[in-house]
Amino acid sequence: MTQPHPRRLLAVLAALALALVATIAVATAPPAQAATAYIYTTFKGDAAADQELWVYTSSDATTFSALADTNYRGPSGALRDPSIIKRDGTYYIAYTVQSWTTQSTTFHIARSTNLRDWTHVTSVDAGISGTAYTWAPEFYVDGGTVRVVVSLGTSSHQFVPYVYTAQNTGLSSWSGPTALGIPANHIDTFIVKSGSTYHAFVKNESTKWIERWTSTNFTSWTNQGNLWQQYHEGPSVVQQSDGTYRAYIDRYTGGGMWTSTSATLTSWSGLSQVGCSGCRHGTVILDTGYSGSGTERLTNRQSGLVLDVQNPDTSNGARVGQYAWNGGAWQRWTVEDVGSGYVRVRSAHSGKCLDGSGTANGAYVQQWDCNGGTNQQFAVQSAGSGYVRLVERRSGRCLDVPGWSTANGTVLTLWDCTGGANQQWARAAV
Repeated sequence: MTQPHPRRLLAVLAALALALVATIAVATAPPAQAATAYIYTTFKGDAAADQELWVYTSSDATTFSALADTNYRGPSGALRDPSIIKRDGTYYIAYTVQSWTTQSTTFHIARSTNLRDWTHVTSVDAGISGTAYTWAPEFYVDGGTVRVVVSLGTSSHQFVPYVYTAQNTGLSSWSGPTALGIPANHIDTFIVKSGSTYHAFVKNESTKWIERWTSTNFTSWTNQGNLWQQYHEGPSVVQQSDGTYRAYIDRYTGGGMWTSTSATLTSWSGLSQVGCSGCRHGTVILDTGYSGSGTERLTNRQSGLVLDVQNPDTSNGARVGQYAWNGGAWQRWTVEDVGSGYVRVRSAHSGKCLDGSGTANGAYVQQWDCNGGTNQQFAVQSAGSGYVRLVERRSGRCLDVPGWSTANGTVLTLWDCTGGANQQWARAAV
């Protein structure tokens, strides 16, 4: 950047002052707080009045407060086990449509734009002869593909997990069922992908333990053993803003929701209770679009400067660099889940995506129309001390400030991940 764009003229003096402060403070200032707007959908219990949708929010993923008792029960009049995702600004839930003592052969999909007012989208038939119970639908998003894993049970409560795949973007049309490949008498299957490995967290109905299964092809699964003690169900997992994972488990005999954390999905901490009054089986998502304006600033640990569209430009190919924070829309970003453990980073100014221009060390970073390419997908990995690194999926390289520069206008590149402070970023809602 050589001359400020006219839209920055009013911010020039403030930017210069902020740059001076950042240079002085970068060595000692703590990282900005990560954007942490966690949304939890659940129901209250087995009484008829409790089988409706509740929505909770949290800033730390462990203590939740009620956002809304939506009173939404769907067409069947009962709602349990709601699983939530967010797609293009719209929230969707998939849920069980009857109490656990009442037979059912469908699951339902509903949508909302504000988490309070919900509209029925469709009823999905189980499609398997002899089904008596259709329980615990769980969303799984892999790139542009949306799936729901559902536990189908016989009248004797022998459950098998099946997969249904959305046939349109509005989630109103679904494929028929395909067996997941995890054997009978397993229920409440929740799937997370890390790298090329799928991890399924599932309750064994015979032993009452929650197990972890893995696969590299989504069809052939290997049991990796027990994770959590008996009499837990409804496992779900969210990737937190620092890149680590947090699991939630419904302790249906001892009461309440419990949680465990992991950096790798393989080794987990001991369980501790979640602060969420009356909460039951449900799922949690990290929604960076919920808090405030829904945007974030990304601040480099080395320079104290923020991710910035240069000049600022709205065209394809405009370079992305670092600059002192001035509050402009070209310094605000939305971090959007695209499945498989990746996100895309979209400019609030142009609506375009952070995009790697090549795969070699030193390839510059730009903005481009969002197209779903792997050069627009980043893994958010914990770097410790509240910072993350952003690893581009196509190249496997990190978002990097070249030469450890602290100068305004330095264009960012992709580089082998080194662990340096010039590849570490603090996330903060703005």
